[in-house]
Amino acid sequence: MAQVQPTGAVAADGRKPHLPALDGLRGVAILGVLLFHSGLLPGGFLGVDLFFALSGYLITELLLREIAATGAVSLTAFWGRRIRRLLPALATTLAGVSIAVWAIGTPDLVRTTLADAPWVQLNVVNWHLLAESAGYWDRFGSARVFEHLWSIAVEEQFYLVWPVLLAVVARCGRRVDSRTGVIAALVSLGSLVLMIMLVSPADPTRVYTGTDTRAFSLLLGAMIATRPARVALARVVGRHAGVVVALLAFGLGMAWLLADGVNSAWLFTGGLFAHSLASALLIGLCVRAPSTVVAKVLAWQPIRWVGLISYSLYLWHWPVFVLLPPRDGWLQAAAAWTVSIGVAALSKYLIEDPIRFRARWARGRSGLFAFVALMIGLALLWLVLPAPAPATIDITKL
Repeated sequence: MAQVQPTGAVAADGRKPHLPALDGLRGVAILGVLLFHSGLLPGGFLGVDLFFALSGYLITELLLREIAATGAVSLTAFWGRRIRRLLPALATTLAGVSIAVWAIGTPDLVRTTLADAPWVQLNVVNWHLLAESAGYWDRFGSARVFEHLWSIAVEEQFYLVWPVLLAVVARCGRRVDSRTGVIAALVSLGSLVLMIMLVSPADPTRVYTGTDTRAFSLLLGAMIATRPARVALARVVGRHAGVVVALLAFGLGMAWLLADGVNSAWLFTGGLFAHSLASALLIGLCVRAPSTVVAKVLAWQPIRWVGLISYSLYLWHWPVFVLLPPRDGWLQAAAAWTVSIGVAALSKYLIEDPIRFRARWARGRSGLFAFVALMIGLALLWLVLPAPAPATIDITKL
């Protein structure tokens, strides 16, 4: 029987203790995505939903602790932390991949890369791709190297809106946790209804990558981060946390084995919602009962390490898949995995961690200047790199 950690436990210095199992969940999520893009796991794309639920949980838990301690949310501090965490790796990927594509890519690939990159920079590439009718389920043809970043855009949009909403809730007085949980639950249900209403059986890309129809994946994680949800979960599970965690993990694994994208209509009529809810419950129980067998497996150091590089690994893996010379089956996957993991590790240890934890210039006024300079530099890059002329068709030969 699993030993249950008290809900909301904190370390002696007042901070929440680090939970290795959550790093492991990140590792499992990115491994699922890599297997999916390698053609080895049909439902591995559901790792993105696990990422969403984790992000919703962690961000909401952080914001609620800040509200409990100070009575408010410092939006500038929050967004500053997010920028230091996310932008260095994203900017490096954008610039590095764009230059590499311009140097060695086909004209079509260069054109789409330079057309998509500014929208990635603005964190709205998911809506840009929808406007261009780019089908996600076209097996990720080599025409676009940034198509996978639709999910990063959805998360960034969540980071812009959700803290503002919680800041407003905090100003309304007491019961912040309860109100946050109710809002998250109601908006999640509204998002599900939108998905069911808007889905097209022929191509569900609109509901799969649209922020409005995917909000529930983030908000179900956010709901589980609230105290009423944690208390209710503890009451329902009781002393059987280990069994419930195992059942949730098994159910998610079966979904990853059985789901097949556009051919699984059930995903878009409630399946993704159920998967996101199960992911959120698994996260909540791993936090509450870190000594369960599943949580201990997730805390295994190799899985944790993959989780620690998961952000940069997600950024880099698809461009690597596209740009590497084609090989046979497993050779292609092995080469792509090796290069992707290597580049992601370099990104974490040489770029992300130094800027996030040690670079004093990345904070305060100098950080703002660096942010503005970087955004201007990226914008200039898209203008400096010449795009090939559009292909012409000789209609006299048709």
